[in-house]
Amino acid sequence: MSSVDAKEQATKKRKIDEETTQQELKSFDGFTITKILNENASNKSIFVLGKFSKDEKCKEEENAVVILEKTPFSEETVGNLLSSKMELSLQMQNDIYGMFTGYPDKLLNGVKTTVIYPATERHIQKYTAQNVNLICESYEDYVNITLPYLQSQKFSLQWVYNILNKTSEADRIIFEDEDENNGFVLLPDMKWDKKQLENLYLIAICHRKDVMSLRDLNEKHLPLLKNIQEKCRIAVKEKFNVGPSQLRMYVHYQPSYYHFHVHVTHLKFEAPGIQVGRAYLLSDVIENIEMVANYYQKKSMTFSLRENDGLLTKFKEAGKLLQ
Repeated sequence: MSSVDAKEQATKKRKIDEETTQQELKSFDGFTITKILNENASNKSIFVLGKFSKDEKCKEEENAVVILEKTPFSEETVGNLLSSKMELSLQMQNDIYGMFTGYPDKLLNGVKTTVIYPATERHIQKYTAQNVNLICESYEDYVNITLPYLQSQKFSLQWVYNILNKTSEADRIIFEDEDENNGFVLLPDMKWDKKQLENLYLIAICHRKDVMSLRDLNEKHLPLLKNIQEKCRIAVKEKFNVGPSQLRMYVHYQPSYYHFHVHVTHLKFEAPGIQVGRAYLLSDVIENIEMVANYYQKKSMTFSLRENDGLLTKFKEAGKLLQ
């Protein structure tokens, strides 16, 4: 057996072991907390770095990132909460005002739990609390700084290809256009628990693999962009009865992964990453390219980078940090 074949087999075995570990995870028995990476009081979430204990399937401990999020209240569950199933402990009473701690039934007290395992250093950095810096990137900066850095990192997109090839998450796809140039798949983002329409969060991932980000888009991609816009609107209306006027469709720059995708969220949902300097409305992207064919090869893009981001280091070394 050649070294290449052996490497491929080892990679396949590792992938199977990882998937098996995720599927068999029933509790956090044997999990050791290494560090609290970040916590967010506003959306009631915490990001934890830790390790699962070794067993016969896992010869060495590997890092895991666990995200715990309190789920929002819903109209469907509030009736069961305000019932005999909720135990109350009085904390304070003043005239007509009472403050209690409520202990709901186990089935009503779930915590949304996301496990990234094994977690790479990039995952750990992504979820670690850090200072941020504003960058103004010209297209020349993109060519000379950003693109070489991205190419040197070789970020894995296997999980994206698993979705497109339907080897993973096929049952979660709610719409697909199979056209190899202008087609895409539409599926729920992991941030949405699919319980409340007001928190609707979908991702449209294009089939073609030659578009990394906004910087690659030009007039040749208008059919792709318009197809995503039109068919996402139709699919969301048919599936969830949410009309186009209630949808926010946007693209991130810099994106969290470099395979072109569009975020589709309910207008009521204050989704992470919708702030200025990160999100660009799909309708604006289309209009900009219609006005200037190579708009995103001309425009300077302003975005923020976290303190430990390797790309920030490259901009610092090039003397391109805003003064």
